[in-house]
Amino acid sequence: MQLPTPLSSPAAGTAAKGYDHAAVQYASDEELLAVGVPFLTAGIAAGEPTAVSLAPERAELLREALPPGSGTHFLPTDDLYARPAVAIRSYRELLAGFVDAGATGIRVFGEIPRAAIDTSWDWWARYEAAVNHAYGQFPLRSVCAYDTRTTPRHVLDDVARTHPFVAVPGGEYRPNDGYVDPLAFLAVPRPTAPHPIQRAEPLVVLTDPQPREARQAVLAANRTGLPAAEIDDLVLAVSEIADNALRHGRPPVTLRIWAGPGCMVVTVHDTGDGPGDPFAGLLPADREVGGRGLWITHQICGEVTLHRDDTGFTARLTAGNPGR
Repeated sequence: MQLPTPLSSPAAGTAAKGYDHAAVQYASDEELLAVGVPFLTAGIAAGEPTAVSLAPERAELLREALPPGSGTHFLPTDDLYARPAVAIRSYRELLAGFVDAGATGIRVFGEIPRAAIDTSWDWWARYEAAVNHAYGQFPLRSVCAYDTRTTPRHVLDDVARTHPFVAVPGGEYRPNDGYVDPLAFLAVPRPTAPHPIQRAEPLVVLTDPQPREARQAVLAANRTGLPAAEIDDLVLAVSEIADNALRHGRPPVTLRIWAGPGCMVVTVHDTGDGPGDPFAGLLPADREVGGRGLWITHQICGEVTLHRDDTGFTARLTAGNPGR
């Protein structure tokens, strides 16, 4: 497959210069519109590019409430939010295009799809923290919308920690006292619940497998019925992570595979500390040993979970739906 050219990661510890990242927690359509409409219309009045990335029914609410011919870009959420690293790359390309066309201010009003919140929130929590750096070079103001009627409490708690501003009715921002610097947020180990398929014994356990052996093991264990392209992406991801663990981790490296109809889960564990860059995978970092492989993995794999504990570092790679 043809992979996109990676965009540079901001230096760790640098503050976002142009990006004002806010959240709104709303409990009705009226509350959503009370924030979104004035936020976007202020940008339209100032001649700024504006964009909306919401589920179709909420996007239509905003479309109807905005001035006719506003020029607001309505973005398809399914492709945009396929994976966190893909969302970052896509948004950076969009924002760069606006700036190249002369924009001195940009406004985006969006949401992470409910399916992503329900199935892989830890991945998206890392995204919400990382974008405070990833978009820092752009003159961007954004509002991330979360419906308190359907969003779990632990997700809303993370939202409060990853957004430096709160959006309020009238389209204004106020500072968020609960905001945690991304480096601090990402440095805290997050508990990783096993997928249901992992309750069974793994089909394959390998110690210190070479990438070729890891690739062959994934192909041999495939009983998923998933499209060949999805399995090919998982094979490449597992190869990259196994190679990283052998080169940069601490032995032993243990690879485990679970597979069943419609899903496959692979874990690669070593006894080292894992990557030193908290943005690893989400933002490519040429300076970071192993960073390229993690970035590729985050671009192509259905879900990636990185976990560090007192036994070492584990990367879990998922294809399909492991029966959450």
